[in-house]
Amino acid sequence: MDRVTAAASGRTGSSAATSSRALRGLDALNFFLADVRDGLGPYLAIYLIAVRGPDQGWNEATVGVVMTVAGILGLLAQTPAGALIDATSHKRAIVIGGAIAVTASCLVLPFISNFYLVTATQSVAHVAGTIFPPALAAITLGLVGPKMFAKRIGRNEGFNHAGNAVSAAVAGGLAYFFGPIVVFWLMGVLAACSIGAMLLVPAEAIDNDLARGMTEDEAQTQEKPSGLATLLQNRSLLLFAILCAIFHLANAAMLTSVGQFLTHLSGKDHATSLIAVCIVAAQCVMVPVAIFVGAKADVIGRKPIFLAAFGVLAVRGVLYTLSDNPFWLVGVQLLDGIGAGVYGALFPIVVADLTRGGGRFNAAQGAVATAQGIGASLSATLAGVIIVSAGYATAFLALAAIAALGFVLYLALMPETRGAAGSGEPESGAGVPPAVPANA
Repeated sequence: MDRVTAAASGRTGSSAATSSRALRGLDALNFFLADVRDGLGPYLAIYLIAVRGPDQGWNEATVGVVMTVAGILGLLAQTPAGALIDATSHKRAIVIGGAIAVTASCLVLPFISNFYLVTATQSVAHVAGTIFPPALAAITLGLVGPKMFAKRIGRNEGFNHAGNAVSAAVAGGLAYFFGPIVVFWLMGVLAACSIGAMLLVPAEAIDNDLARGMTEDEAQTQEKPSGLATLLQNRSLLLFAILCAIFHLANAAMLTSVGQFLTHLSGKDHATSLIAVCIVAAQCVMVPVAIFVGAKADVIGRKPIFLAAFGVLAVRGVLYTLSDNPFWLVGVQLLDGIGAGVYGALFPIVVADLTRGGGRFNAAQGAVATAQGIGASLSATLAGVIIVSAGYATAFLALAAIAALGFVLYLALMPETRGAAGSGEPESGAGVPPAVPANA
């Protein structure tokens, strides 16, 4: 078993130089992996509708079915993926293997059009993609320790969003000249860069005890992390999982639906470029939001910031219905930078709050991500069916109503998790921010 060697700063590694190199590699990994970890994302709908089209049987509903099937298989892999990250000391190899699998599954898409083959390839991409969130969070926790985790997660998300913004800008610019196929070329390049970045992080710099959420004392006395059953006994963690599902039920289909809407408004020749503009606009907002959340989550508390994410998501859905002007739609998409920026930065922090000391941090991430995946998968089908039957405005309003429900439930039921110590229950008075930041 690895022994905790955390320095006063919370970082691990054989030397200061090694730690510095590892953290630079982590920055690069988050930047280059940003566009690989989610596969084709919203570009899948654009490609299938704009390039394949109704003549080959593709519309909003069939695309929604593909995304739902792939999402369900992916969510079934979430908890096993997190448990694997908890158990293995070969985290670098798993990240590299996942990047290769996701990229290969997407690169074959231009050569196939059959519904079942497309569904199969995207299912592989979704399953492989489940590795990345727990692996990146575990590697981060194993490198910097719990004291610096919240701040470092904010930095990770900043680089992740910056990577998304740059890749979307490149994709949008090149798609204008070469068409939607350029997205596939870009994925191949970014996957290669991601592998190189992962290799910059020395394996010995990652403390595998810290990486699964064990404290220093437990790392010295326990040989195995606590059982997975403890997750089911954590009421706050289960509630948080439900709220994550609601957030993604409202959020996941919004960008995809905007992309489909823009395809109808502007035609297939400009749809990829326009959706790239939407992504760039949102990602540029996410960078400072994620950094702010990482820096202030210990000061402000988790709950007020998460409520802001739900509120902005509800407002965003309503605003989409006010105009079909492409510039308006891109402007509204800026709000995604607030909601998604907050969620991405706070998700691993809250899970770490609720599982600290149990040695099941990554398994818990997988369990909560499973619920999140259920919401995201159902979102695609729900939006697709509503769009076909009642139009885009109705779909956006329905998604906004779901977000509003999540806001109310989080406000009424979810405790403040800052100061929690693995039990799932916050410390007394945790709902009121203390005068000084918590060190947890």
